[in-house]
Amino acid sequence: MAKQWYVVHTLTGKENKVKASIEKMAEAKDLSHLLGRILVPTETEIRSAGGQRREVKRKLYPGYVLIEVDATDEMRQLITQTNGVTHFVGSSDEPVPLRPDEVRQILEVVGEESQRPKTVWTIDQSVRVTEGPFGEFTGKIIEVNPERETLKVLISIFGRETPVELDFTQVEKL
Repeated sequence: MAKQWYVVHTLTGKENKVKASIEKMAEAKDLSHLLGRILVPTETEIRSAGGQRREVKRKLYPGYVLIEVDATDEMRQLITQTNGVTHFVGSSDEPVPLRPDEVRQILEVVGEESQRPKTVWTIDQSVRVTEGPFGEFTGKIIEVNPERETLKVLISIFGRETPVELDFTQVEKL
């Protein structure tokens, strides 16, 4: 039997512990050759609070772990008996593997996309400027540039809408 991708439901917040436990148990029982990759898909978001820029890792599928495995009876038992695992995702007692197109789509998102930090800013979002000459002004985002980490915000100055370019760290959500 060839390795296929399966989704395992876990207790939320225990995804990384489940991953480490499965790897350790497979090695201890000499079943590592049946185990492929184990993924806890995450993405990086850029957040700013108090003028400080932070990158925060966020799980794409909280409570789920993706496992590439040759699903022999012994391996399925090892996975389901791991602390924090509730069950394989599927409609029957037999685990249902993901389709190749689903796997490709998930791996694309986890691959390149997760390496590039995502911004929490969106167009038409209302923000308050926290520092600089426009401190305490409020405005609406009209453009987001994640590469340069800047925003173009429409601020009303003397009754006139004026576009102002600001850093991610100079604004906060309203």
